[in-house]
Amino acid sequence: MPAGSAGAAVEGMRALGIDGLNVTMPHKADVAAAVDRLSPVAERLGAVNTVVRRGGVLVGESTDGAGFVDALRSDEGFEPAGKRCLVIGAGGAARAVVLALADAGAAEVVVAGRTPERVAACAELGGRVGAVEDAADMDLVVNATPVGMGDDTDLPLDPSLLGAGQVVADLVYHPLTTPLLTEARARGAVAVNGLGMLIHQAAHAFRLWTGEEPPLGVMSAAALRALTH
Repeated sequence: MPAGSAGAAVEGMRALGIDGLNVTMPHKADVAAAVDRLSPVAERLGAVNTVVRRGGVLVGESTDGAGFVDALRSDEGFEPAGKRCLVIGAGGAARAVVLALADAGAAEVVVAGRTPERVAACAELGGRVGAVEDAADMDLVVNATPVGMGDDTDLPLDPSLLGAGQVVADLVYHPLTTPLLTEARARGAVAVNGLGMLIHQAAHAFRLWTGEEPPLGVMSAAALRALTH
């Protein structure tokens, strides 16, 4: 669907009686403007990745940040509360992660990126402006940029800043092992790709649509199969 057509898609959902939609970039902000009501998180982010029908009302939700935190907790045993966290990037994914980490009780959330205005706006969601060099002092380092996607061999930071005792999360999931994650593992850090966030944000959407617990094992197997075949 081309950019700028999200409003028409929401109206189509309304007309056809569809009970739920999932939304990807670049449509998240447009959908936020087109639904009837926003959840508190979606309102703070100004972005929607899930639409749920509640009677005759279309509610915009954002499950990305919650999915990221759930993946850390359930898949890696990492609890953000009290931890120092660095988020590299200031786009939609970074904003969702910064807000979720702050709401989860992180001791500090530092935001680093190339565009000062966007970094400052992202940090307002619960962090402070910093630099990638802060990675050396962090418990969690998150790459929320496209660096490392596909055949890109670049790194979002100097890997010598990483080491044992850290969790390094790359929101990229294609490839499953990015150059950043390879470097992180080589230095003794726990390396986490973006597949867990993808699955757990979808799990939140499933709960919103159905009121049921999602089949996480089935979802994980299907996602992994799709990415490796």
